[in-house]
Amino acid sequence: METSLAPRHVAVIMDGNGRWAEKRGLSRINGHIAGAENVPKVANILFAAGVEIVTLYAFSKENFARPQAEVEGIFQRVKAFALSFTERPQVNARVYFTGEEEGLPADLVAACRAAERATKSNGDKALNILLNYGGRSEILRAARLLCGEPVTEESFRSKLLFPDLPDPDLIIRTGGEKRLSGFMLFQSAYSELYFCNALFPDFGVREINSALADYRSRERRFGGIKTP
Repeated sequence: METSLAPRHVAVIMDGNGRWAEKRGLSRINGHIAGAENVPKVANILFAAGVEIVTLYAFSKENFARPQAEVEGIFQRVKAFALSFTERPQVNARVYFTGEEEGLPADLVAACRAAERATKSNGDKALNILLNYGGRSEILRAARLLCGEPVTEESFRSKLLFPDLPDPDLIIRTGGEKRLSGFMLFQSAYSELYFCNALFPDFGVREINSALADYRSRERRFGGIKTP
């Protein structure tokens, strides 16, 4: 049975910034700048469509393998985005920056925490930015925290990095690749997956509407069977 409801939680793997820049003869940093500029637009389109929680994959633990100049450039864009919530916010939502702080510049961490404090009373929408995040690392961290304790799904979930957020109903990956790349491995067990060829800086209302329409056409059974 099709659902007319918007997904409550949409997660986006923002892929394709570097390729977007290379196609235009620009540096990869220019692609990350264009991608960062698109983040508020994407979040606002999804919120306007009825989505309550938006999670965006900004930087994975594996991304540290990229050239140092590119990593530093990404961190500068994330820092500027975080600071915008303390100055002139472009998205009316509670913002969270989720991931491991170790390895991140201190000024970036401070900007992220300031953004969280500044938006803690911002209504019923939530924008969750995954920064220095890896799904396997998150699972291993939870296992270490539970060593010696009885393990249930609930106790395990309580040790994850964002235990209070519901699992994503829909995961969108831009850029044409068809894999999760370590994204929310525990939480994505029953997420609907949608792969989009648009590079993230070009990901806009048309592509988002197509993803949401595809989601509404699916029957979500969570391991059950179709009922008459």
